[in-house]
Amino acid sequence: MGPWLVPSCTEPILLTAEDAAEMLKAVILIGGPQKGTRFRPLSFEVPKPLFPVAGVPMLQHHIEACSKVPNLKEILLIGYYQPNEALSRFLVTAQQEFKVAIRYLQEFSALGTGGGIYHFRDQILSGGPQAFFVMNADVCCAFPLLQMLEFQKKHEETHRYIMLGTTANRTQSLNYGCIVAKADTQEVLHYVEKPGTFVSDIINCGIYLFSPSIFEHIAEVFKRNQQDLQLSEENSSWQRTEVIRLEQDIFTALAGRGQLYVYKTDGFWSQIKSAGSAIYASRLYLDQYHVTHPERLAHNKEGTPVILGNVYVHPTANVDPTAVLGPNVSIGMGVTIGAGVRVRESIILHGAVLQDHSCVLNTIVGWDSSIGRWARVEGTPSDPNPNDPYAKIDSETLFREGKLTPSITILGCNVSIPAEVVILNSIVLPHKELSRSFKNQIIL
Repeated sequence: MGPWLVPSCTEPILLTAEDAAEMLKAVILIGGPQKGTRFRPLSFEVPKPLFPVAGVPMLQHHIEACSKVPNLKEILLIGYYQPNEALSRFLVTAQQEFKVAIRYLQEFSALGTGGGIYHFRDQILSGGPQAFFVMNADVCCAFPLLQMLEFQKKHEETHRYIMLGTTANRTQSLNYGCIVAKADTQEVLHYVEKPGTFVSDIINCGIYLFSPSIFEHIAEVFKRNQQDLQLSEENSSWQRTEVIRLEQDIFTALAGRGQLYVYKTDGFWSQIKSAGSAIYASRLYLDQYHVTHPERLAHNKEGTPVILGNVYVHPTANVDPTAVLGPNVSIGMGVTIGAGVRVRESIILHGAVLQDHSCVLNTIVGWDSSIGRWARVEGTPSDPNPNDPYAKIDSETLFREGKLTPSITILGCNVSIPAEVVILNSIVLPHKELSRSFKNQIIL
């Protein structure tokens, strides 16, 4: 299947010889609707990569970081979402704002992190880029792309493939790809995806810088898959040859061959796998706004609500001056917040209404939902251990020992909470009108 193009990016990229010599591209892997199940019910309404984190779509943080890289001429999104109006509108807006060509290339099915870029290798290599970034959409970080480029340029002869790494604690490292590297050169000697026992506290951040020769290594895996399929009697499993994982299939094989290196970052980094991790990611980005976007942070002024810590309020939101917001609060477009409302550690999405004296803590309030007067909606945060500088957010499971794990409360879109009720540690699916209090429940 050919690439699906956003209307305004169908023109070919015209490059001078000088541009071509230094030209870079970026690929963002956005997955598809079968992924992101831990993000439900929020992913029912928008593709997960468009979910707002710290006031802007998750993907926008990636695209903005790419737009700051000199000579980065094109960003390709690869995934298997059906082209839709929300994605098209976002890409057109992002192109205009960040002045970079953006295209969405739709996979015919989930091809894995390596299979997707291999399937669209011609589009990635067109124009002759010297190198290209590959990023997973569901990570949140400071995106040290310029530092990765500098690291590669210092060692041009050997450093063909760079992966971004960070330090995790010993226990949590087992949930990630683990990297053993030489202390002096940072050459990756050993790579294991989610090992059974401790291997290393340096983990894979899901952001890479490749030279075009990476496709030779992916092609080897593709050919091997084809040979294995011919030897197999299961002719129905035709698509197995195209499903290639960068982590298990490519990095494991490249480790120790003098071509794969890790650039370690001390900056913030987190995965965004669940709705709870979106609130944590929002906190990290809001904190970064002091440096990158101070204009996005709300401040205490006369006649405005009380702001505690880092808070983003969309210009179209209507917030009563007696409300108290923060820390770590993001208020979306067209939200209405009444008198005496308290909001903390929460994301309030487009069009929601929080009526007078309601209290919202550790919660995501879905689009166009309504919370009645004096109601209390509260969740349990799933934050990393604040006393451990290397702690990451746990990928919490929904159930433990047959019971719903206490976590943040999520209200899907168009949920109505009546006055004076308490909703605690619960997930409410879209279009529900509740009549009483609930605790530790999934309300279907």
